[in-house]
Amino acid sequence: MADFSRLNLGGCHFTRCTLVEASFFGAQLNGTRWRSCRGRQADFGAADLHDATFRACDLNNTSWRRAKLASVAFSESKLTGATFENATTLGLQFSECLLIGADLRGMSFRKATLDQLDFSDADLGGADFRDAVFNGGSLRNALLKSARFAGADLRDADLGGLRLTDAAQFRGATISHAQAALLMEELGLRVA
Repeated sequence: MADFSRLNLGGCHFTRCTLVEASFFGAQLNGTRWRSCRGRQADFGAADLHDATFRACDLNNTSWRRAKLASVAFSESKLTGATFENATTLGLQFSECLLIGADLRGMSFRKATLDQLDFSDADLGGADFRDAVFNGGSLRNALLKSARFAGADLRDADLGGLRLTDAAQFRGATISHAQAALLMEELGLRVA
């Protein structure tokens, strides 16, 4: 449980580090590189991480509240239960990440290509997915209140658990015939 709060660690490389429950609150982490690190329950709140990259990291239940995440890239990482409340996210990228149960309320994924992102059970309230392309991944049982999907291509995404109250958010999105049949079944209709 290390405390790196408010330190300037800009440009550092972290490889195979164990930083479980560490605090990086308010730290300068711009341009940092993180590879195969374990940082369960770490606090990145109010930290400046612009241009940072995270690859193959375990960052479950981390806090990114009010963090500056401009041009940050997460790939092949676990962010289950992470919270991104009020984070600045211009140019934020996720690829092949687990975001199960994450708090991504209000986040913009507009016009993004989303490769294998698992948003199962995530809170996506108010998130913007307009014109996004889902290459695999899942929205199963996600909370979608006020999320926008107009123009999104959802043909490769798992839409299981979609509720009738969520259907309006998908107006203008593209889904496959198989997904349409599944949605009808989940809404209690039989497709013959």
